[in-house]
Order: sequence, then structure tokens, then C-alpha cells
Amino acid sequence: MNITVHQSIHINLLKVGVISNSSVLQIGSTGAIQAQSDLYNTGGYTEPAEEADPSSQTLPIVPLSP
Repeated sequence: MNITVHQSIHINLLKVGVISNSSVLQIGSTGAIQAQSDLYNTGGYTEPAEEADPSSQTLPIVPLSP
């Protein structure tokens, strides 16, 4: 099946606060989305971080519905 899409997109301002590892930002149409994962050691760390203490977890700032 062939689909032809003609479109015109005009963006005056686009603000993106955060793109996490599993986020997709799409403007317009695409035939396929390919996964991409980039990992950068910008802090120059040489060993893994210490394990998190589950008892120190705090409640979320924004209350989540049940």
C-alpha cells in the first residue's frame, strides 16, 4: 500500500524541556521510527554509583492519581 503525504509545517517557537530515554519527538509524518540510544559519561565517572537507599524515597511533588 502506498501513501503519499503532502504537508507544510511552520513552527514559530518550540520549547522542549526534557527528552528522556524513551521519548519520541515527532514533527510531521514518518515512514518508520528507528530506535536510537546514546549514553555519554559527561562527568568523567570511573566507577558505578552507590546503590540507592529505598527508605530515603520521598513522595512525588505532583500527586499522582491512583
